[in-house]
Amino acid sequence: MPQMNMVEAIRDALKLEMVRDERVMLLGQDVGHLGGVFRVTDGLQQFFGPKRVFDMPLAEAVICGSALGLAFSGLVPVAEIQFLGFTHQAFHQICHQIARTRFRSRGSHPAQVTIRAPFGGGVKTPELHSDAIEAQFVQVPGIKIVMPSNPYDAKGLLTEAIRDPDPVLFLEPLRGYRLVTGEVPDGAYTIPFGKLRVAREGSDITLVAWSVAVGLCEKAAEKLAEKGINAHVIDLRTIVPLDVEGLVAAVEKTGRAVVVHEAPRSASFGSEVVATLQEECFFSLEAPIRRVCPPDTPYPLHGLEDHYVPTVDQIVKAVEETLNA
Repeated sequence: MPQMNMVEAIRDALKLEMVRDERVMLLGQDVGHLGGVFRVTDGLQQFFGPKRVFDMPLAEAVICGSALGLAFSGLVPVAEIQFLGFTHQAFHQICHQIARTRFRSRGSHPAQVTIRAPFGGGVKTPELHSDAIEAQFVQVPGIKIVMPSNPYDAKGLLTEAIRDPDPVLFLEPLRGYRLVTGEVPDGAYTIPFGKLRVAREGSDITLVAWSVAVGLCEKAAEKLAEKGINAHVIDLRTIVPLDVEGLVAAVEKTGRAVVVHEAPRSASFGSEVVATLQEECFFSLEAPIRRVCPPDTPYPLHGLEDHYVPTVDQIVKAVEETLNA
């Protein structure tokens, strides 16, 4: 299988789906002529033409509202919002319109819309570009939330998202765009939602993560192994739907857990993971569940970013504290 980074894997998924289904179209700011701010859609307008890959104005609500209209007309839009933090400008369209369409129409009108948006630290972006606000959308019933950690999953999950009849928020880690590579099959394939991935087998403690935090946990597991600690690392892949059965089984296996993510601590999705584990496997826990995540502060300017996002050393420390609890 060829080696791809995440940008290449996402572009490959988009191209294959557009070839397979002529209803699939791409829209967003600069996705056409420029090929996207990170060149994810580079060359697709030239290949498919401006009627299927087209630029939109700097108006996120217009982009998302237009995507819903296209879906109502029988098309399959994939909208790009340049950064997840900018979805606040389209919150009413995503949450009040797109996510509620099936409920409001009593099942007669699903909204086959995929919204792509990058987020996360590690690349020194300006303000509002790196914010991890996925938990704000978790509280919006009707929309699925996908957060891949590697190129293989990114391609398979995006293909699944485009084919899904319901709306999907597909969140891509900025740090993983070109820094994470892996083997990716040439042809189309799908990865089902709501099924986590075991990134590393272990028996002493379970590290729970999604998106770029999975890679941090894998690196932490390597350092822990040097100390004789065998960490079990799981990648949730999708947070809506959540693989509760797989999550519980992974934590029951070791009896201890540390949850790692890039969003601020309070009311994060990490909080939901901890609450779920408390409800579902309380009597299997040997120690309190710890979280490694940023503090409840605005995302800092790039000079302080390394002091804000989770680090491998923080994960190692949390694991050691949990094992000694």
